[in-house]
Amino acid sequence: MTKTQNTKSVQVAIIGAGASGLMTAIAIARAIEDAGQDPKLTTIILLDGSHKIGIKILVAGGGRCNVTHHAVDEHQYATTKPAIVRTAFKRFSANDAIRFFKKIGVDLKQEPTGKMFPITDDAHTVLHALLDEADRLGISIVNPWRVDRIEHSEVGYAIYSKKDHQPIFASRVVLAVGGKALPKSGSDGHGYEIAKSLGHTITKDIFPALVPLIAADNSRWITKLSGIACPATLSVVTSTEKRIKSFTNDTLITHFGLSGPAPMDISRYLSAAKLTDRKSHLEINWLPDQSFEQADEHLTDLGKSQIRTHLRTLIPERLAMALCEQAGIDPAIPGHALSRDARRTLAHLLTATKVYIQADRGFTHAEVTAGGIPLDEINRKDFQSRQSKGLYLVGEILDVDGRIGGFNFQWAWSTGYIAGNAIARSILDDNPSG
Repeated sequence: MTKTQNTKSVQVAIIGAGASGLMTAIAIARAIEDAGQDPKLTTIILLDGSHKIGIKILVAGGGRCNVTHHAVDEHQYATTKPAIVRTAFKRFSANDAIRFFKKIGVDLKQEPTGKMFPITDDAHTVLHALLDEADRLGISIVNPWRVDRIEHSEVGYAIYSKKDHQPIFASRVVLAVGGKALPKSGSDGHGYEIAKSLGHTITKDIFPALVPLIAADNSRWITKLSGIACPATLSVVTSTEKRIKSFTNDTLITHFGLSGPAPMDISRYLSAAKLTDRKSHLEINWLPDQSFEQADEHLTDLGKSQIRTHLRTLIPERLAMALCEQAGIDPAIPGHALSRDARRTLAHLLTATKVYIQADRGFTHAEVTAGGIPLDEINRKDFQSRQSKGLYLVGEILDVDGRIGGFNFQWAWSTGYIAGNAIARSILDDNPSG
């Protein structure tokens, strides 16, 4: 890694040295190298406010870094412009990401869920490979150097830090600062203010996505089951009983509420629903392959078999006992002793347990941000700002957030690659002979 504090005029300044920032820098330098020019003669600088580079990469996937997913498309993302997302992945797909990492020495493996991890199961492998490639290409990384503001200048942009009174001048600027998730990484929302100062807007609502959920007081009974993990289908249901989004995946019950893949995937949709309907809630089907009618039929057919004997074959015992308690049923009684109302109550709890959520655990525990710079404010061909020439926006700062499973990293790689190649072309056009 090259570290310098003396660079004052550069061709490209990239704000943020996370996934999208590193990919943008590498894509620029590689494209210039592929054109037969020395990438080290192109001045590319990454400015990052954190003392430690790549924190989000290092903590992702439990420290293993879920680099991408084997099957990526626009349907795995929350966005108002799915066509732009689809186009981005056509230009740099999950397979392209796999080949990119292989080329810099990171072999990936596919797990049964479709998630792609480094074969080392160590996120440091990913980060070190990116930093080594940046170093090979002569890319400068300056940290900690927190950007305070960016202003237009004669050469393009002047970038200021509170600690350094002399600005860095850049012909082109890339905002790769993330959103507000995991603020210790440097993504604390300041990037939105910088973008606004350069003519952009942000969505009305900015809130945590892929975040654990805190149970409300009237659903605190579920927290007594802390430690239970099992597959379940979680659905967002409005106050009018309209089901608006569902995910089926592993669900972890915790001392505060719910975590794990399904709750985290559903979290942003519940938060969005509660913005206009505060009584929106979750329903959990603990038997993802069964409907209410099927569960009720199976209970009807139990005969002399005990309720708990049947439920033990379907769900964890502690959960089974808790659902019986919620239904006011003795789990030791045989199926034929259940009244119709009791049986149906239990079937409803098995397939549609209502869980009310008080709040989520906030940006500190969120993996990504919902909301951001609207996609119609950037050019889909190069991710350049429509408001400010020479300004590019990539990664999480944009109004796109994906499911858990490597999808948000893929968005970072794809947007960084597209912007980086576009910037390289503009540099080559300015100086075709090198």
